Amino acid sequence: MSLWRGRDKQPELEQLATLAGEASAEAAVAIERATPEAADGRPPVDLTAAAFFDVDNTMMMGASIFHFARGMAARKFFTSSDLARFALQQVMFRVGGRETSDGIRNARESGLSFIAGHSVTELTALGEEIYDELMADKIWPGTRGLAQMHLDAGQRVWLVTATPVDLATIIARRLGLTGALGTVLESENGVYTGRLVGEMLHGPAKAHAVRALAAREGLNLRRCTAYSDSANDVPMLSVVGTAVAINPDGTLRETARKRGWEIRDFRTGRKAAKIGVPSVLGAGAVAGAVAAGLAYRRRDRLA
Repeated sequence: MSLWRGRDKQPELEQLATLAGEASAEAAVAIERATPEAADGRPPVDLTAAAFFDVDNTMMMGASIFHFARGMAARKFFTSSDLARFALQQVMFRVGGRETSDGIRNARESGLSFIAGHSVTELTALGEEIYDELMADKIWPGTRGLAQMHLDAGQRVWLVTATPVDLATIIARRLGLTGALGTVLESENGVYTGRLVGEMLHGPAKAHAVRALAAREGLNLRRCTAYSDSANDVPMLSVVGTAVAINPDGTLRETARKRGWEIRDFRTGRKAAKIGVPSVLGAGAVAGAVAAGLAYRRRDRLA
């Protein structure tokens, strides 16, 4: 009987993914129009083609949300109780959770509840500092070069990530890209509520976001290119005309070979599992930052 209940909830999961994708596309367009100079200072001339880059282990070594959370923990943005509660909830979901709509929503939203009551302006300013401190030197030069290739061709380039769109946009701006598709955090009067709009932008939700953005911007998806390291992003890679596996995990490497997708590996003698936090962890990657944050706090007390 529980099996049937799980099946009944699949349409709701799909609805959440669709809502997340549409919300992400709306946010990306709004941010791009507010800062039209973001894309390397040059207006696009090829308006029907674009490139979409996953972030974690594709554009950047490790998980972006891990780096952001680590920086916030170092600044005592979390309390000890926040960290402990978040760690427990994430571990419980990852070890014993099933992908039902209630389980995913509760795990993800509890993981982001620590930002409730903080302003968008505050988080953005913090994100700018953390990017410079912990992320700028973790960009893969090879992947950055591919993004520049699309910019030089007059195409727009978006990051596509489960990281909150406000933080993902910081990465995009620092790299001179057009913008970012990311998880949309609900805010009221410029203050975060701690809830999500739809779902995390992960798996199928990324494909929905790319389709929604293409519809809004008049893109021909057959002329677009997508890049990722993870098999979780096969839905996104499958909706564009050209898919490229960057630093692929084993499953994506096999899929890419079967489908004739290009494979590029910018790692030098290091296995994917040893680089940062594997992107397959999705939102659960932040749980690793809990340990890092506690370590920072212990170090500070001992200093």
